[in-house]
Amino acid sequence: MAITLDGTAGINTSGSLTTASSLTTGTGAIYNGIQASTAVASTSGTSIAFTTIPSWVKRITVMLNAISTSGTSNLIFQVGSGSFTTTGYTGAAKQTNNVNGINFTTGFSVTESMDSSNTYQMYVMITNITGNTWVFSGQSVNGTVTSTGNGSLALGGILDRVRITTVNGTDTFDAGSINILYE
Repeated sequence: MAITLDGTAGINTSGSLTTASSLTTGTGAIYNGIQASTAVASTSGTSIAFTTIPSWVKRITVMLNAISTSGTSNLIFQVGSGSFTTTGYTGAAKQTNNVNGINFTTGFSVTESMDSSNTYQMYVMITNITGNTWVFSGQSVNGTVTSTGNGSLALGGILDRVRITTVNGTDTFDAGSINILYE
């Protein structure tokens, strides 16, 4: 398979690849590399949103560091096309120390329960499986308790946004930071 560099990249005299914003394969597919958004402090408000995701994106990684909220409502991740989708999600989350998990339909979650006195580290991968159908997978850790979650959603259009909020929509963020990578 041949790789063609866009006009901003090339091979330097030592044989190393110089910077490129995208690569085109011999089949015409374009790879834009991993792009990072700007980290957002999650110290206030009831949601954190990233609303400028390019149409070519096939995978989004949401990273949360030392997140805390004012209450016990679970965090959920919602995506959308033009506006946020709040129904139609299929998925569940389960803590490793519990027998039963919890199902979610208004967003995707990786926590089975939250505690306002704790901080959480999380990551969620949102991956395009076909058309406008996306699958979710993620993990959360709070001290010695880990949780995992998986699910899917068929959107009505091209995904262009991700929001992190709580199930009740009223608990506020009071610590940590959130960022996304997309490719």
